[in-house]
Amino acid sequence: MEYTKGYVYELMDQGGPTDNREPYFMEAVEEMMRARTLCAKANAKMPDDPTYVKDLEELFGRNLDDVRILTPFICDFGNRVKFGKGVFINHSATLSASGGIEFEDGVMAAPGLKIATINHDMYERHTKYTYGKVHVKRNAWLGLNVTICPGVTIGENAVVGAGAVVTKDVPDNAVVGGVPAKVIKYLDSALQKE
Repeated sequence: MEYTKGYVYELMDQGGPTDNREPYFMEAVEEMMRARTLCAKANAKMPDDPTYVKDLEELFGRNLDDVRILTPFICDFGNRVKFGKGVFINHSATLSASGGIEFEDGVMAAPGLKIATINHDMYERHTKYTYGKVHVKRNAWLGLNVTICPGVTIGENAVVGAGAVVTKDVPDNAVVGGVPAKVIKYLDSALQKE
């Protein structure tokens, strides 16, 4: 069967499944290798060498003047990540981005962020995958070593506490923490900026 270019991404956007034995999956493999290579180049440079940003710009296919990402940094699908303005991602982040990740304006992430947008089929775990886009809304703050699971939306101005594992959507203005993350409180609207 003939597959058109981008078919694998159509399947990912629909949540899958995809099958790594099918010819269409080769396009995903090529992007993974491109992304891993560019991350390795960026991570091989000294942190004070500003040229690492050029590698990340190539990875994401956009100018990063309004985004700051510190290395070391890992992302397997640069073509599946979107950034708003003023996003800051501290060092040691891992973005497993095949299902898509969107960071809106002003998102801030502490060191050790982990985002997963892919999962393995329970029965055919070596060959079939499912997907869920992660959406981090405006001005959200993700604490140290936060893990976000596939399909989760983090609400505007939300705060995710250190070490939290987020398995469900986080409401706007909520402070969440724990494993799995639960709402601890809501921010006072007088404290919210913008």
